[in-house]
Amino acid sequence: MRLRHVGSSHDMMREHPLVIKELAEYEKDITRIFGNDKPVHVEFGSGYGGYFSSMAKKHKENNYLAFEWNSKVIVRGMKLLDDEIEELDNFRFVHSDAGKAIDLFEQHSLDRIYLNFSDPWPKKKHAKRRLTYHTFLRKYEKLLKEGGELHFKTDNDDLFQFSLEELQYNGWNMKLVTRDLHSSEFSKDNIMTEYEKKFSERGKNINKLIATK
Repeated sequence: MRLRHVGSSHDMMREHPLVIKELAEYEKDITRIFGNDKPVHVEFGSGYGGYFSSMAKKHKENNYLAFEWNSKVIVRGMKLLDDEIEELDNFRFVHSDAGKAIDLFEQHSLDRIYLNFSDPWPKKKHAKRRLTYHTFLRKYEKLLKEGGELHFKTDNDDLFQFSLEELQYNGWNMKLVTRDLHSSEFSKDNIMTEYEKKFSERGKNINKLIATK
């Protein structure tokens, strides 16, 4: 569904406490925004932030950075979370995409990276845009600490198979692989994203993997 025009998205983001405003202030250490040394988890393509804000409320022992390139989507997410600001001291939106994120962190500073329902870019000629393409995997490897994890969920079976092959070919180890998350033993700890709820209600299987380098 097309988002309704929300006015000056950048102005609205600049005034909101859940959005990191001036990325340049943090140079290559954006994790300083939280003022503590808790583990940092990042989601690329966070949408409205529902999944990561839920994670942040459930796991106060971690910090959560939700990356989203679409400013209007962030503004909608801000509005949805307005009543929970005080509870979300360990959550922030970041207006940026995965391709630029490597420049915002020190190397090996992240504990987890999440990719949830990323654009599958189904045409072969667009494969390099997929967030599990090997050029992105090399960036994630630089961002993650030793033993850090990449969590990937998708309803797209072809993208999941592609991602498995890319990860294994590039030397990543699989800690978890399931092609039907909601019927597996791992479903009890699962928090659903907005897309996940929609696809599950239609009876679509959800694929998930956790990989380490």
